[in-house]
Amino acid sequence: MSARILEDSPNARINKTILDRYLSLPLQENIVQATYVWIDGTGEDLRCKDRTLDFIPQSPKELPVWNYDGSSCYQAEGSNSDTYLYPVAIYKDPFRRGNNILVMCDTYKFDGTPTDTNKRKTCLEVANKCAAEEPWFGIEQEYTFLDFDGHPLGWPKNGFPGPQGPYYCGVGANKVYARDIVDAHYRACLYAGIKVSGTNAEVMPAQWEFQVGPCEGISIGDDLWMARFLLHRISEEFGIVSTLDPKPMPGDWNGAGAHTNVSTKAMREDGGIRDIEKAVAKLSKCHERHIRAYDPKQGQDNARRLTGKHETSSINDFSAGVANRGCSIRIPRGVNDDGKGYFEDRRPSSNCDPYSVVEAILRTICLDE
Repeated sequence: MSARILEDSPNARINKTILDRYLSLPLQENIVQATYVWIDGTGEDLRCKDRTLDFIPQSPKELPVWNYDGSSCYQAEGSNSDTYLYPVAIYKDPFRRGNNILVMCDTYKFDGTPTDTNKRKTCLEVANKCAAEEPWFGIEQEYTFLDFDGHPLGWPKNGFPGPQGPYYCGVGANKVYARDIVDAHYRACLYAGIKVSGTNAEVMPAQWEFQVGPCEGISIGDDLWMARFLLHRISEEFGIVSTLDPKPMPGDWNGAGAHTNVSTKAMREDGGIRDIEKAVAKLSKCHERHIRAYDPKQGQDNARRLTGKHETSSINDFSAGVANRGCSIRIPRGVNDDGKGYFEDRRPSSNCDPYSVVEAILRTICLDE
């Protein structure tokens, strides 16, 4: 497949086995290669760069603050471009292994204020206010594999595959594409310490999903962003593009979302269905605010996806129902039968900032804002 479909991808042509000769070179025990990862000015793309440490860090607080050229990341002017990286979470590095690490970072301007796309700061403040309610989140991250030319991987170059139906959770070379990347990503996330809970092929061919959670509070955002980094980084090695575009193919094809499952301690206890219903009622009154928070373009990306078709609700209307995937909020059948559990907000787009999503939900259901 790679020789025919990915013939224009320079990464697919590189002999990956040569790198092993250098990765196996021994290093002193206290030497650590740290990859700092951050969100750039688009609010959806990630950047990274590496540095050498002479100690093994046990906490993000031990790591040095670093800087980068914000003018090349859409976050600063060239005349005053220094932008700062503050480490917030550490993960094991599945590429270099050993003591080497991946570091999720917040971004700050030269004057100490957060960059426009640093949504973590306010999310953390809100999460701390709601900590007593023990909010849990699980996010279902959908994405699509693209060939190097931007066409969905495995699709006919001058046509379309057969209609949707056989691809969801499918098995077989005529139903799913690039399972190798999916399995590599799954294993890498588990090794890194990301709380990934599963994966499956999705409704549109070349579309997949992985799930992160349940995580408490801010950690869902840290884990999901690092899982996205690993997805892009592993796809890079295969010469394939992973896109989080919420509607990569127009027409009669499913879009991609980041369905967000939410619960508080009260919802998880006996009789919690009443607290779920109260939360849904609160969400119904803040629909427009949530739509603006659920994609990086304040709803413009989601407008292509939330059409009321292809297992989505209309972007203009709020709705809720039991086991209904055409609603804004879905209460799973099992939750309704048990009288406790969680609800699923199906509105966030696949390219959403999970920090913004978590903050919006907590402000509405916990802080009554």
